[in-house]
Amino acid sequence: MTVKVGINGLGTIGRRVARAITLQSDMKLVGAVKTRPDYTALQAAAAGIPLYTPSQEEAEAFDKAGIRVEGTLQDLLAKVDVIVDATPGGVGERYKGIYEEAGVRQIFQGGEKARVAEASFSTLCNYSEALGLKSLRVVSCNTTGLLRLICTLHRSMGVKRVQAVLIRRAADPREVKKGPINSINLNPPTTPSHHALDVKTVLPWLEITTSAVVVPTTLMHVHHVTLELEKRASARDVIEALAGAPRIMLIDTGVTGIRGTAQLMDAARHARPAGDLPELVVFEDSIHVEENRVTLFQAVHQESIVVPENIDAIRAATRLVEDPWESVTRTDESLGLTKRLF
Repeated sequence: MTVKVGINGLGTIGRRVARAITLQSDMKLVGAVKTRPDYTALQAAAAGIPLYTPSQEEAEAFDKAGIRVEGTLQDLLAKVDVIVDATPGGVGERYKGIYEEAGVRQIFQGGEKARVAEASFSTLCNYSEALGLKSLRVVSCNTTGLLRLICTLHRSMGVKRVQAVLIRRAADPREVKKGPINSINLNPPTTPSHHALDVKTVLPWLEITTSAVVVPTTLMHVHHVTLELEKRASARDVIEALAGAPRIMLIDTGVTGIRGTAQLMDAARHARPAGDLPELVVFEDSIHVEENRVTLFQAVHQESIVVPENIDAIRAATRLVEDPWESVTRTDESLGLTKRLF
């Protein structure tokens, strides 16, 4: 069985999800919706991705730019089983009624409110619970990073409560209108930040508190996480659990010389064609354990970490693959996810 997929929005996430879909043997990318004939539209057209516009009104600008348009969003929805909404945060909810009327399954992004979908989704936490649902919301990059860590450790040693401080990038590299800044801003100034609430949309039983600041960088987020386990553990126990988990990469700063996000992304750019880092990176020598209390630093590449989860969400919603670990294996092998960059 091959699932036919469309994408609404070709921004930071949409472009990457589009490419990921083309690498799946059980999915077909039917087309993508763009509102403007900018360079991302030109790249998509050059890559052979059929382009659509939200309505006929936008098509004229594409025609003037010499970019072929196959039709409107409504035309695309008539051809697909699933629509991945990668529009800017808050826009997806406005499209939901159109998707429902077309009778297609929907995958939203973390920029939308949780109410937009039947469930918030994170592969390593709740794939089985998402099977067959008509709409899923892949949680945000920061939430995805936290959930990968929490659910991995919870499976092997139990997690009772979590406290995390998020040092967030100020903007994605392509978002030139948002910088530069010369400040470390509280984001938000209240505790908990929205990230704790987002985690609880997937793990409602978890005690978690988060706070966040924004710093003047575009490369990655960094988290300092404290986890209280249900039983005593050693640093070796934690390292072995993370080393055996998919989509988590351990980096030893002493061995690699990598001490920050710039070096991480430099290594990724030289190791991979796209230069992305969808794996959650945990700094191995930052892992400290006292009885049942674990502290560590981890890094999140906000542009790509949710891409594997989007692919898995498509499989879960359509029941294309019932076993979460089979979907993880298919996705990770097709996208070239690894445990190391060198």
